[in-house]
Amino acid sequence: MADIKVVPLGAGQDVGRSCILISMGGKNIMLDCGMHMGFQDDRKFPDFSYISGGGRLTDFLDCVIISHFHLDHCGSLPHMSEIVGYDGPIYMTYPTKAIAPVLLEDYRKVQTDIRGDQNFFTSEHIKRCIKKVIAVNLHEIIQVDETLSIRAFYAGHVLGAAMFEVRVGCQSILYTGDFNMTPDRHLGAARVLPGLKPDLLISESTYATTIRDSKRARERDFLKKVHDTVMNGGKVLIPVFALGRAQELCILLESYWERLDLKIPVFFSQGLAGKANAYYRLFINWTNEKIKRTFVHRNMFDFKHISALSDYNAVEMPGPMVLLSTPGMLHGGHSLQVFKKWCSDPKNMIIMPGYCVAGTVGAKVIGGMKQIEMDGRMFEINLGVEYMSFSAHADAKGIMQLIRDCEPRNVMFVHGEAGKMEFLKEKVEKEFGVRVYKPANGETVSIPGSLEMEVDVPIELVERSIVMDPTPSKRACPFRASLLLDKSSSSMDVISCESAAAQFAFQIHTITHSEYVSTMKELAWEELHYEIHYTVDREAQMKRDGIEIFHGDIVIMKIKDDARKVELMWTENMDSWYPVIMDHIKKAGGGEAA
Repeated sequence: MADIKVVPLGAGQDVGRSCILISMGGKNIMLDCGMHMGFQDDRKFPDFSYISGGGRLTDFLDCVIISHFHLDHCGSLPHMSEIVGYDGPIYMTYPTKAIAPVLLEDYRKVQTDIRGDQNFFTSEHIKRCIKKVIAVNLHEIIQVDETLSIRAFYAGHVLGAAMFEVRVGCQSILYTGDFNMTPDRHLGAARVLPGLKPDLLISESTYATTIRDSKRARERDFLKKVHDTVMNGGKVLIPVFALGRAQELCILLESYWERLDLKIPVFFSQGLAGKANAYYRLFINWTNEKIKRTFVHRNMFDFKHISALSDYNAVEMPGPMVLLSTPGMLHGGHSLQVFKKWCSDPKNMIIMPGYCVAGTVGAKVIGGMKQIEMDGRMFEINLGVEYMSFSAHADAKGIMQLIRDCEPRNVMFVHGEAGKMEFLKEKVEKEFGVRVYKPANGETVSIPGSLEMEVDVPIELVERSIVMDPTPSKRACPFRASLLLDKSSSSMDVISCESAAAQFAFQIHTITHSEYVSTMKELAWEELHYEIHYTVDREAQMKRDGIEIFHGDIVIMKIKDDARKVELMWTENMDSWYPVIMDHIKKAGGGEAA
């Protein structure tokens, strides 16, 4: 088999701009097409000239797969398809297809209307791009062409996020995108078919060295920090992404405000509520079991204590408040505008609930910087800063669990920091004994092709093998059959040897072994037949001249004129039954004669 070649155009030893190029079985597949939040120059998009030398990508790519709607996984898609040029199929789940264009349009507005970027994709580009998208259901096998197929599995993380299995012939990879092995307040845990055994698992490793503390303890700590700040008259800013963590924290704050009957205002960015509720109502089957059960009686996303920020001037009002605002890493937008207004007051607090890419204002705040330059001005950072990971990414324990579940032959880490990857690489290689790769951007890795293949075996052949095995446990039975290869259709069938012989008009030849056995006393034939009938072959037949077992494959023959001697005959495929039958003969004849 040919090697599987992988090269990250983004997310290689880095978080952001996820874009992985796979070549296997003569097919080229792009996994995700994201942007980098830490750059505003050309580095914000992957370098697509690596694939085509600057030409259109349609001739080079067989398909593009988008794992979920976060911009670091889909933010470059309209640029790739409409500006660089790609007209082939793009696959994503139904929720991702619905939500991605909304976030892409918000991203476009920030880049063009606020930052003044003239060389950027347009609203029309986004519409044309989404028209090329083919939506997929979970576990649905999509046949891209005769040899290339894909299949989506539930990834948790955010609404609609999916892991994708890509299969070409008998080779396969599993790409996680971003995933979470722990259920939260609104989504379930990631899950794949156990024993999937891909040739390569490509896994995110954002939290490769982290094992998260108790979720309940973290939630209590979060609520205490918020409560203490507002009770002291301060304001709390929580930068979040529009869908996902925002709903998680809103559900948490809503129940706390309800329990304590607090009257302090809690806001979220204008437009967030209506959009989020519409999507969660539309895709309720992607949420966790609790929300599905209660949704008929009460929509958990219709909040009583949390309202949309209809007037942006409200953030100037005196007195305490809580604001959940986008985007999540303070790399622009409304959350950054509010941060500039609140950052100098020590009574206020900012809670960063998730990972921040290096270079963003969020990363600088978490790093403890006391002065940050924004829009050409230097701002004093006096407010309280808390980093509390409510991230919907798998931690080290979750990544190890996924490896244990799907049993890959090789593992590759992307979407993480090099040092953290190295730590987890050593742990995985030691525990699972598989090769682990962690390529940098632009570095090509070749995964040796596997010679293993899976075939469907008729159940009657399996049952026959089980019946014919003398081992009482039947845990590992010898299997005999013929493999029939049809070169014209490149298909292979597993059939019985008798069927193969009949199909090709061959005569089956067997080798028969024979041995004379002398016993201590005259053989008790009725007793011998009874034991063989109940322990060896229910269809064993007692005949005038002996006992026939397995339709004549084993025969115990009487010897004329010598009642203490028998002839045992068996075909070569019955060798494993020889010691069993001999034991029965000795027992029925009082032992073997000296």
